[in-house]
Amino acid sequence: MDKKVERYYQLKQKQKEIEQELSELRSEITAYCTEQGAAQMEIGRYRVKLVYQDRREYDDAKLYEALPDPGVWRMLSRSDPAKIASLLKLDVITDESIKNTYTVKTVTLLQVDKK
Repeated sequence: MDKKVERYYQLKQKQKEIEQELSELRSEITAYCTEQGAAQMEIGRYRVKLVYQDRREYDDAKLYEALPDPGVWRMLSRSDPAKIASLLKLDVITDESIKNTYTVKTVTLLQVDKK
């Protein structure tokens, strides 16, 4: 078991290093595409595409005040965007009832495919 724990630790360290390098590369590639004014490019043998998404960032205090039923808040326990989206889809809450409880943040996703 000692070897398995050691191997797990080693792999987690590698994972952190890989995630850090991916983050740095993602930033550099995204910046390059932005400088070029292109959301899609072909670079060498690869097709690079920037995808923009809007994400909601909720304010817990405002959300708690906006939810009519304390039972609904207990289902959330904290503002979890995935859970809130589910409650909206199920019509447990309405978009109108929570309209002032979040800000919208645009994030850029990077997709790289081989040609």
